[in-house]
Amino acid sequence: MPHHYKKTIQKHWQQFAVLILGLILWYLPTPTGLETQAWHLFVIFISAIFAVIINAMPIFTSSILALAAVVLTGTLTTKQAYSGFSEDFILLIIVAFLIARGVIKSGLGKRIAFLIIRKFGTSSLKLGYSIVAADMFISPAFPSNTARSGVLFPIVNALAADSGSKVSDGSRKKIGSFLMMTSMAGLTLSSTLWLTAMAANPAGAKMAKEVGIDISYGSWALAASVPVLILYFLVPWVIFKLYPPEIKETPEAPQIAQEALEKMGPVHKNEWIMAGTFIGMVLLWVMSGSWGLDKTAVAFLGLGILMLTNIFTLEDLRGEGNALGTLVWFAILYAMSKYLNELGFMGWVGEHISASVEGFSWPVVYVSLIVGYVLIHYFFVSQTAQMLALFSVFLGVAMKAGVPAELMAFMLLFATNFNAVITPQGSSANVIYTGSGYIEAGEVYKVGGIVTALNTLVFLTVGTAWIMMIS
Repeated sequence: MPHHYKKTIQKHWQQFAVLILGLILWYLPTPTGLETQAWHLFVIFISAIFAVIINAMPIFTSSILALAAVVLTGTLTTKQAYSGFSEDFILLIIVAFLIARGVIKSGLGKRIAFLIIRKFGTSSLKLGYSIVAADMFISPAFPSNTARSGVLFPIVNALAADSGSKVSDGSRKKIGSFLMMTSMAGLTLSSTLWLTAMAANPAGAKMAKEVGIDISYGSWALAASVPVLILYFLVPWVIFKLYPPEIKETPEAPQIAQEALEKMGPVHKNEWIMAGTFIGMVLLWVMSGSWGLDKTAVAFLGLGILMLTNIFTLEDLRGEGNALGTLVWFAILYAMSKYLNELGFMGWVGEHISASVEGFSWPVVYVSLIVGYVLIHYFFVSQTAQMLALFSVFLGVAMKAGVPAELMAFMLLFATNFNAVITPQGSSANVIYTGSGYIEAGEVYKVGGIVTALNTLVFLTVGTAWIMMIS
């Protein structure tokens, strides 16, 4: 039997397995403490995720079928099921794709990529480290990791393309996939390092203060510094080993980049326009909190300027199929995750995790709760939603069991960030990278899961010892 027939048959068997699993779970008695609607929504959601994990179907297809299932079974109303399409931050992700196209088309991305290659381009691993370092450097000024990924992604995309690694010609794994995965994982570290690097961080610090735990900008940075520094060196190297680029050493790359820069000549008009627009967007994003500006509107303003100057055209829009596909699947999964929380499923799981650790010593309770908090992110599409839903519940149980309050508060808030790469939809920032085509959803579940396990291990060992030492 030809190989492609075998693969087709295998794929059908995998899809059949997903269907059978979903039907068995659907007809099981609803667990005590849950409404049937919440249980059925969970069954459809977990079946869709399972289909992607075992590679039975792409995440786009799986999400489309899940949307049809929740509406046709009456599990969600049409208004609820389609609500994700009206979320502004999802539109921000899509606009980030389009602006990335402008960065490349204008030539600015190529110039920035060659400058980075000239400085750090002797190996793929060094390029990975330089991307994560740049992210950490700019992250204190970005209270949105989605907006920050909108800055980093065009640069990483240009680095990949100008290293001869493209999705269109099947060479994504040459170096592009590695760089995208590393940058995506790096966002979990930069968001953990600074109080102002992710929107949920200040909200979590405020919730901690309500129970008498004072977390300042300095104490946050100090507590996160040692484990994040260790992971800065570990994470790119682990990804390099797990998800290696085809090109590892590039000793000739800096000289090639220098020659390419000389050939490009001085900065062109379109590059100046793109750079000015990009810097303007970054400044407005940074000041958005103080000035009350909507980040998505800022992105649309930038895109509008690029369209007025013909750096981005309607013709370019027709070629952005990945952006449309990302809008669809992420909006669907976001809505399902949101209503899992609103229907009480997330709280029910949190309470069961909390109840299961009662009576144990505080170190056992502490480790169990943090691991449970990390793993439950499989069901959340929003880091902020998870923190708002579960932070107080987990902190209360931990304090009752004798876990040092400051240690638990820090670790829950850090985990809200370092668990984000566990799934393709675990953070809205992930979606930009996954939607690029350089990374497949199944690869994120595998590599992202291992990176999340590494993050958790380092924080629970070195991080715990460090926080207890400085407290």
